[in-house]
This record gives sequence, C-alpha cells and structure tokens, in this order.
Amino acid sequence: MLVALVGCGGAGSNSPVTSAPSRTEPEPVRPSAPWFAGPFADEDGYSLWLRYPKVADPALLAEYQAALRSLVVGQGSPTLALAAEELERGLGGLLGAAPARKAALQEQGNIVLGTAASLPPGAVPAQKLAALGDEGFLLQATLIEGKPAIVIAGQREVGVLYGVFALLRHLQTFRPLAQLSLESRPRIQRRILNHWDNLDRTVERGYAGRSLWEWEALPSSVSSRYRDYARANASIGINGAVLTTVNASAQVLTPEYLARVRAIAAELRPYGMTTYLTARFSAPIELGGLASADPTLPEVQAWWQRKIDEIYTLIPDFGGFVVKANSEGQPGPQDYQRSHADGANMLAQALAPHGGIVMWRAFVYSSESPVDRIRQAYDEFQPLDGKFRENVMVQVKNGPLDFQPREPFSPLLGAMPRTPIALELQLTKEYLGQDTHLAYLGPLFQEVLHADTMVAGTGSTVAKVIDGSLQGHRLTAIAGVANVGTDRNWTGSHFNQANWYVFGRMAWEPELGAQQIAEEWVRATFSNDPSLVAPATGMMMASREALVSYMTPLGLAHQMATGHHYGPGPWVNDLPRPEWNPAYYHRANAAGIGFDRTATGSNAVAQYAPAVGNLFASRDTIPDEYLLFFHHVGWTERMRSGKTLWEELAARYSSGVEQARALHTTWQTLRGLLDEQRFEEIAAFLKLQVDEARWWRDASLGYFGSVSGLPLPPELEPPAHPLSFYQKLGCPADPTRPRCPEIYTP
Repeated sequence: MLVALVGCGGAGSNSPVTSAPSRTEPEPVRPSAPWFAGPFADEDGYSLWLRYPKVADPALLAEYQAALRSLVVGQGSPTLALAAEELERGLGGLLGAAPARKAALQEQGNIVLGTAASLPPGAVPAQKLAALGDEGFLLQATLIEGKPAIVIAGQREVGVLYGVFALLRHLQTFRPLAQLSLESRPRIQRRILNHWDNLDRTVERGYAGRSLWEWEALPSSVSSRYRDYARANASIGINGAVLTTVNASAQVLTPEYLARVRAIAAELRPYGMTTYLTARFSAPIELGGLASADPTLPEVQAWWQRKIDEIYTLIPDFGGFVVKANSEGQPGPQDYQRSHADGANMLAQALAPHGGIVMWRAFVYSSESPVDRIRQAYDEFQPLDGKFRENVMVQVKNGPLDFQPREPFSPLLGAMPRTPIALELQLTKEYLGQDTHLAYLGPLFQEVLHADTMVAGTGSTVAKVIDGSLQGHRLTAIAGVANVGTDRNWTGSHFNQANWYVFGRMAWEPELGAQQIAEEWVRATFSNDPSLVAPATGMMMASREALVSYMTPLGLAHQMATGHHYGPGPWVNDLPRPEWNPAYYHRANAAGIGFDRTATGSNAVAQYAPAVGNLFASRDTIPDEYLLFFHHVGWTERMRSGKTLWEELAARYSSGVEQARALHTTWQTLRGLLDEQRFEEIAAFLKLQVDEARWWRDASLGYFGSVSGLPLPPELEPPAHPLSFYQKLGCPADPTRPRCPEIYTP
C-alpha cells in the first residue's frame, strides 16, 4: 500500500515546475540494531520538533559525546546567551548530559560559540563570516590552537542562534559529525508568519484554539508561551510575526494596545523576531477624528506620521505594516478615487525614516462582480508596477484564486519587475481539511516556488522572483498565514506542525526539497527508527495529492461549501454574487465542465508570460492537473489516459478515497513505534479523513453525475446516499472545530 502512496500524483510532465534539488547534507546514520523499542512515554505535542530525546544508537551516541564535551561561549547579548542555553538544553537531552562550560579550550570535545568579535583568534576567518550576512551561520569542525573544536559562528549573534539550531537538527536526524562543514544564509530577507488573530482572541481561519496573544492580561502579565513560540520560530529561521488579522482593527493602534504590543515584541526580540502589525486604512477617522482618510490630504499624512513615530518610540525595531485595502469590505484608497500605490506610498513615507516597510496585499475583491475572479489582482496591480516607493512590497498569494488545494501560480509573480513581491502562503489549510485532514503542504510550497514564470526566459522560477535575484530587488519577503493557537499541540493536529516547519525551512532556502524536510520533521518529532521514518514520510508526501484527488481533481477549484469552506458544495449557486458560488468555478452543464480561461473565454491565460500562457491555453500541452481551471471540456472527450473526462474525473475522486484509506492503513502499522497518545490522536483524525474523503467523493460525483446525465463507471463504488442527502447535511456545526457527522457509520 505504501509503495502506491509514495508514487502517486504530482505535476504532469508538461507542468512548469522544476524537480527538487538533491540533498546536500550527509545522509542520516541508519542503525542496524532495533534500539528504538518501546514503550514510549505519552507526549502531547507541545515540544514540537524540539523534543531532544536521548540518542538511541550507542555507537552514534558515543561519537557525539566524545566530540561535544565542553562549551566555550564568547561574550555577548541575551541572544548569544539564549544560543548557549539552547545548546545545553538540546545536548543535555540528546547526549544525556549538557557540555561543561569552560573558559578555555580543552584537549578534546570542544564546542565554540560566538561572533567574529568574540571568537578565539583564528577560529574562523572574519571575511568568511562577513560573506554570510547578518543572519548566516557557519558550522565547522576545525582546529583552534591545535585543539579539535566544532565552531558555531555568525557575523551577528542571531546567526549563532540559527547555527545552534542547525547543529541540533544535525544531531536529531542522526547525521555524522566527522568532517562537519556547513555554511548557510537565508535566501529571503523577511520570513514572516501572518497571524489572522482578532483582538477578542478569535482567529480567522484558525483551527487550533484561541489566539496566543492574551490582550486582556498584557502588558502586566506575559505568557511564557510567547517565548516558546519565538524559540520554535527561530529553530526554523522565521524572523517576523504580524500579530493581527488582515481584516484590521484600528484599536490595536491605540496607546493602550501599543503598550501590549511592546510587551510581546520584547519576548520575541531575543530570538531574532521582528514584530509587525496590520493597519486599518480608516484609522485616522476612527481614532483621529478626521473627516477623511484620503492619502493625499496633509492632515491624514500627518496623523499617520505621528502614529508611526509613536510606535517606534515604544518598539524601535518595529517592522512595519501589512495592509488589506479595498477588498471584502475593507476601507482603502479607492474609497477616495486613489490608487493602491497612493495608499501604500503614504504609509511608506512615514515608515521610511525608521526603516519600516509596507506589505500591501494584492488579494482584492472589487465592489462589482468581475468577468473572471482570478483576473482581478493582476488587472489592478500590474499597471502600478514601478509606482510604489522602495520600501513597499506587494504581497501576492501563491495562486490567482485563494489558497486552493491546487491552482497555478499567480501571474503577478514576476509580472511586476520594478516592484518587490512578497509571496503569501497559507499554513492554516482553510481549504485543505483544516485541522482534521492530513495534508503536508511541502509539495504545494515546492510546486509554486519551483514553478517557472518564464518572465525572463527559462529558469525564472517563483523562488528567484521572491528572493530578489531575478529582478534585482534587495527588499525580499515571504509570508505564511499562521496555523498556531492555544491548543496544547499548537496546530490543532500533530501533522499540522509539519506545515509550520516546512514553511520556515523553505523560507530560509527555497530550493530545499519537500521530502528532505518531511523526513527531518519525522525524525525530530517522532523517531529516527527506520521502521517509522520511511512510512511516515511517505504518508506525508502522498497526503496533499490524495486530498486534491478527493476534493478538486483535474483543476477544479473552490468547490467547498459556503462560509466555513469545509466539505463539498458544488451545487451552491444561490449566493448574491456569482463568484461566491462554487458553481461559478466549475461551470458544469450538460455539455461539459470547467472554466474557459483561454482566448475564447476570459483570456486569463494572457496574464502569464507567453510561454506559460500558451502551455495553459493548449489542450495538447496543459497538464491534466490544471485542465478544468483553464478549459471547459466535454464529458465524453478523451483524456491522455484514454478515458473520457467523466470516467477520468470519477476515477480521480475514487483514487483519492483509496489513498485516504491507505494513509489510515499505513498509520495502523506504526503502532508501538511512538507514544500511544499521539498515535491514537492521529489515528482518530485519519479515520475521520477516510469518512470525509468518501463524503467528498460521493457528494461531488452524485452532483456532477446529475448534471452530465452519465452513469458512474461500473467498476467504481457507487455513492452511499442519494445526492439530496448530501445537499441537506448541516455540517459542520462548529466552524472552529469542523467535523462531519459519521455519515458512513451505521
């Protein structure tokens, strides 16, 4: 079963996605003896991938202990002290005892931490550290004063902290220390989590409990969880957090709340994290008593300048604002017949003296229904290229629609060469089963990062757009919509932790492969036991493709039920605006299914570089994965497989259910290889996923069969209930904890 899982799915041969790079670090040691025998103490998931259990292989343990006996730390700030404490904590767990702090090098087993200014003379060439930038680090097995040592060094102390986590990751994943040599620096400057958290502690599209930020208790009472959160982010290289939702409240800019933000920022800062906020465009009216928020008015500009100066007086390293304007009812410059550039530049001018930036979101809903929903962002923003100030970034979702299980990369990525672009990804799985379904997002992130935009010829990948290398931008950023909350395991389910993890790792180095990162996470989070590592990694790599198959195969999109986006609703077609309805996106009728976005339809393909647009426009070259996103196809037309479209669609839905069953079956074989608590919690969700995959399949095929008038292929299992049953389901009852009734249990 697992072999079929690992090999399934993926982009077609014509897909503009490059292959994953090969592993650059040494392969993990694979123990030949079963050192991993249980029973294991129950765990609740709070420790994430930072568990640091004692190394179970005696030979490897002896190697590590011999090389890591003593610790020499240079003088520095609280960040360097945190790096040393983390190393002691990690080695204390992994090796059974922390290294002894020493003032000088010992004959054997030295670890040396520091910057160029605090390291022993000759430890590392200063020019080598300078080349790694402010956040880069070096791990090096070397000789200092003739004595063997492992050096963890950075130009700045935050680089040393990142280096400590890299060494611990190296040990956690059972890699050898012999000839250790690793230099690393982030490809992307600002690697940020966007929290969609409201001031009442609800979380928009949050499925892991309440907001972390205890506004009612701040600033006098500061939760220890803030530092645990910052530590987890630092361990994977995330260096910023936007504390508030994009549907911003002006209240967060009041002195009362800014004092609370200051307290949070103080907890995040030692771990290298910068604090950002969202800005409500109408704040000058709501807080300042002005009659207008027109960005061209001097009094509006002056109000923002005073407010931003106030913020920096409290938080000198404040990062800036994320702004959602003129979208989904949010106020913005278009309310005053001004452009997005006018609004962004007004804020950017006030932030510039402090080094702050504006990340202006390109997710827009116009006040009138468009010809094609996916064209809006490009149509509004691409003509503004070159009109933004240098400290403005346009923040673009990975796809042109809205965080779907699969959609093509946004045509705006690469289409604004004179404007820095920040890529926005979603960790919280709003449309991918939320906290319930296993859907590892590494393959999705890899798919978009490695997609070739072709805007400057072959090799113009999205990764090169957002890291600035393709178009010469120094200001770079990537943002992930956070999936964390107050649940004890942070993310609502244990496997969802992997999506936080993979975002951080790919934000640091976009060329890392999703499978390499999945294996890292499994080893650190569960075990290095090969009997668990291979099948669990295989499950993760297969999971997103399985979900695409049972939810939105062949390029279908936005087929989720209204509002909560949980469960199927392809029949919904009665909402006030056409683009709010799933039926708008599939356009199924008696003749066929799919949205024509070629020259005979909305011509959205023209927004892409010609090489990509032509690929998508042609039925001969478009990958099957995007077929119905760009083409309306007849039910009986033949696919590459030889099946008719209807037969292929039904087979894809059915294969998704089989893959969900395989995930559940594979997990059952791992009982006894990890603690019982986490095993059972994951098993319960995987069982639910099987039932809900069937729900998706049966409801969708029941509906599309009724539209096409075609019978289900006889070899496939028929729906368990008539279509009317699924159309009447009132699920979920609680959008913050979505579950469907056990509709397949007698």
